[in-house]
Amino acid sequence: MKIELARHFGMCFGVRDALRLTYDLAQSRVITVLGELVHNPVVSAHLGTIGVREGKLADPASASTETVVITAHGAAESDRQNWRERGHEVFDTTCPLVRKAHRALECLILAGFFPVIIGRRDHAEVIGLSRDHPDAVIVENAAELAAVPPWQRIGVVAQTTQPVEHVRALVEALQKRLPESEIRFVDTVCQPTKDRQDALRDLCDANDTIVVVGGRNSNNTRQLVETAGALGRRVLQVERADELEAGWFRDSVNVGVTAGTSTLDETVREVVSRLGQISAGLQENALTGLLRAIA
Repeated sequence: MKIELARHFGMCFGVRDALRLTYDLAQSRVITVLGELVHNPVVSAHLGTIGVREGKLADPASASTETVVITAHGAAESDRQNWRERGHEVFDTTCPLVRKAHRALECLILAGFFPVIIGRRDHAEVIGLSRDHPDAVIVENAAELAAVPPWQRIGVVAQTTQPVEHVRALVEALQKRLPESEIRFVDTVCQPTKDRQDALRDLCDANDTIVVVGGRNSNNTRQLVETAGALGRRVLQVERADELEAGWFRDSVNVGVTAGTSTLDETVREVVSRLGQISAGLQENALTGLLRAIA
């Protein structure tokens, strides 16, 4: 069984920076992270071992520590202000590319465009984008475009971890639905997401089975799974190496491995190592079966 790692995979710079700042803070004080710092259960479990507490961004009573941390997914400015007004010291690990999406949306609104956000409405990033702009329409799929009012000028941004092809298809469909409207789309899909999606397509060209490593509540990990499935590949998603089972790979010849942007490098290495062990075991079993047949 051949094992190939995608040319772009795993943790992005925004996640690394968020982890670094949180770890540094935890060395000198007790802190509360307002939500999941990143959508990865391995990371969440590790933060718990060093005393990091978890609160809720929308509930200022959920943290008793003086220091609170905004997650990499960002937050509405009104939420930041609420925490400051309650006397908390607020540290912000918002990814710079998420900040870029916030600025793009604000600029569109100031320029007179009706705001549309493409993304998952229950995701922390989209909640942060929309909370300061309650009139914004959130769109996840083509059917939901019907909720966009026929304004003369409509501005569109996207959750940073959406597949850009999906986003562009929705923008095109919106323009067809409202041909008289000026549709201004600001591409806020982050480059790491684009890189991992492009690398995944190459991986699918050469492999019959794809293993995606990442949290099950991670949007960009979910998008990798969906893309590989849409390309006709057998897809397996795991959060840890010990979830892999040898029986899953009896019919696999070429196995590609990729990972979401909140997945630790060490987790990917452990998955690749485990796949190597599975491959060796399957080969040994096949050889043993052949020898028995000959005998």
